[in-house]
Amino acid sequence: MSGTASDPASAPGQGASLEAWLARLERQHPVAIDLGLERVAAVAERLGLSGSPIAKTLITVAGTNGKGSTVAMLEALAGAHGCSTAAYTSPHLLRYNERLRLDACEADDALLVAGFERVEAARQAPEPVSLTYFEVGTLAALWAIAQRRPDVAILEVGLGGRLDAVNVVDPDVAVITSVALDHADFLGTDLQAIGREKAGILRGSRPAVLGHDLPASVFAAAEACGAQAWRLGRDFHRTPQRHACAAGGWQWRGVDRHARACQLDDLPIPALPLDNAALALQALALAGIELAPSACRRALARITLAGRMQWLGNWCLDVAHNPHAAGYLAARLAERRRPARRIALLGMLRDKDAQGVLEALSSQVDAWVTVSLEGPRARSAGELAKQLTAQGATVLQRAASPTVGAAWLMQRLTADDEALVCGSFHTVAEVLGWHAARGSRGEAGTAQPGRWEIR
Repeated sequence: MSGTASDPASAPGQGASLEAWLARLERQHPVAIDLGLERVAAVAERLGLSGSPIAKTLITVAGTNGKGSTVAMLEALAGAHGCSTAAYTSPHLLRYNERLRLDACEADDALLVAGFERVEAARQAPEPVSLTYFEVGTLAALWAIAQRRPDVAILEVGLGGRLDAVNVVDPDVAVITSVALDHADFLGTDLQAIGREKAGILRGSRPAVLGHDLPASVFAAAEACGAQAWRLGRDFHRTPQRHACAAGGWQWRGVDRHARACQLDDLPIPALPLDNAALALQALALAGIELAPSACRRALARITLAGRMQWLGNWCLDVAHNPHAAGYLAARLAERRRPARRIALLGMLRDKDAQGVLEALSSQVDAWVTVSLEGPRARSAGELAKQLTAQGATVLQRAASPTVGAAWLMQRLTADDEALVCGSFHTVAEVLGWHAARGSRGEAGTAQPGRWEIR
């Protein structure tokens, strides 16, 4: 159970900064991802997280795509109904503090550091237990949430489900958004097996809110554990998006915790996927929140999420990094008026299905700028460019990093063009940071027509 525990003397001292703690956590465990609950559960027990609920209502959200947007909508909708909230997500884009929000505000450094200190003390005694960066962060967030015990806590499950650190606590309502191929090195390429892993967050006699097109293994797992399954398109519904666009709004029909029918009409179309909005509404209804039309409309009209169809002028940033997410992104782009040119700045990790992403986006992109990422999983700009040119696409530039590529592209975009930044959280995070730095310096793009050379 102990694995390779780090030397307690190497832990940051009292009053150490958040940056010092994060630097230490990145090197304390021999591997970055180490799926399993035995080590996490042992430390959670020492922290007192196993004895009582950390919130009055706890909702966990798993899936391949759509987790972050579902968490954001659950948080916004619950807050609009007057509930105190906590939300834990990963990864972050610009600041680690993004991972934990309390009443829709990022946790401050002091709270995060206090959580790390508590986890470190529990991890070391009586027998040292080795934990990954994600596991320590998850336990620290759970501890911080438990200090507040909010009305509603929403936890995003990591890449797995059954063996993910978040699954150390029992949810009152579990949500599975989607199941698609991703993280093949850890989850494999069998959708049925992946579905069974995601379904590991379900609990007997408790509601399970399930999205569209899930593999049969998810429903089988729900039945086997005795979860109360509520399926989008069977037990609760939303109007099709094309109908919503034509009518200027959409409708949700579901059930509350007493199995009574409920309905919301004329809802604003959110900036995030409608399916995930429907899942969030159903999860809250089953959690016992009486959905008020005005509160739901207010929350859905305002909800945004960094890195998900995020527009900064004529730049669109989206973390889509697998074919399923890229297909959704392409469909959303197809709804917009076509710009003079849409240029994609693409950076991807080596363990992602680049070919599938390129094929999904090709109909909506006129030309490409490929960028290299750093780290052991990095894929080079040249490798991406080779795949693109092999399928007849136009590659305008190969850049050493997302920021180098963004600076090159900014000088060549006109007001009639659009830039699409996608392929990885890393790519979007770097370009978001670059945009923020430019804004703080008061810089503006030249918006001059450029000479588009193939490189």
